[in-house]
Amino acid sequence: MPPFLTSPQVAPILLLIASNVFMTFAWYGHLKFRSTPLLIAIVASWGVAFIEYCLAVPANRIGRAVYSTAELKTMQEAITLVVFVGFSALFLREPLGWNHLLGFALVGLGAAVVFLGK
Repeated sequence: MPPFLTSPQVAPILLLIASNVFMTFAWYGHLKFRSTPLLIAIVASWGVAFIEYCLAVPANRIGRAVYSTAELKTMQEAITLVVFVGFSALFLREPLGWNHLLGFALVGLGAAVVFLGK
């Protein structure tokens, strides 16, 4: 594995991307299987969310060496939106309208402001 992938600058981003894929499936994946009883959906989602925590906690622990907590949270939120857009379109087959994309872009601009002081 190339050393830059394990650096405290890059590793948290990669771990947050992976954790957000799991969390998005935990929160929204069950919507594709609406006939599944709610209790089963909850337990299955909880199991998937456990994997997300196993990735998110080290991401924040490693990332704290070079990023502030606010920067880590901002990265997580921005990554969540990018992952959600892909998930919504590819897995749920739900189109996103211009208003969704514009809103997400505005959130992205807000996230960029957090990193202006660096």
